[in-house]
Parts: sequence; structure tokens; C-alpha cells
Amino acid sequence: MTTATMAEKLAPYGIDYVDAMERFEGNAALYERLALKYLNDDHFAGLVAALDVKDFDDAYSQAHSLKGVAGNLSLRNLYEVATLESDALHQGEYEAAEKYLPQVEAAHKKAIEGLEALQAGTL
Repeated sequence: MTTATMAEKLAPYGIDYVDAMERFEGNAALYERLALKYLNDDHFAGLVAALDVKDFDDAYSQAHSLKGVAGNLSLRNLYEVATLESDALHQGEYEAAEKYLPQVEAAHKKAIEGLEALQAGTL
């Protein structure tokens, strides 16, 4: 499958495949191997758990790590909302952080859907 075709199929999941191929120097196999590791990433769950108990330091750490992973894997939509979440927590804007969480969750779930389709070969 061409990069353009793959990019078109992954775009609805918030995954910027063209950016990923630039980042991974065209190595689709390496990208896929690393991106599929996100299926087992626990930073989103950690963020939710930390916010549930109002541990804002841990929530920031989880959100910041989620932002980094999403950025490195070109999970564009997740990266953008994780950045909002991370920034709000870093600035002590805890109400804003709570309001961003559903957006983070939606982007996380979409990225998971896309990566599961990639893994299953059903794109």
C-alpha cells in the first residue's frame, strides 16, 4: 500500500501517516512495530486514575508522557488534546483539565481503533 493510500486510510483515526513516514525515514515496518506498542500503553489509564484521586502531579506526568508518545507516533489528534491536557495541568488549571479529559479519551479511542485496524490488516 502506498504512503498516500495508507495516509488516507489512517487519517479518520487521527493518525498522520505522512508525518510518521517522515519521522521514521520511510521505514513503515518500524513505524508499525512501534505504533502497535501503543495498544498496550498505560498513560491514558494512568491519567484517568490520577485525575480520579485528584493527584494532579501524577496526572500531569501521565498527560505529558501521553503527549510525547502521541507526538512521536504521529497520533496527531491525540497529541493535540494531550497537549491541552498537559498544559492545563502544568498551569494548575484543574477544572480545564477535567473538561479536556473527554476529548483526550475520544482521541485515544480513535487512535486505538486505527491501530487495531492496522494490526488486523483491515484498513
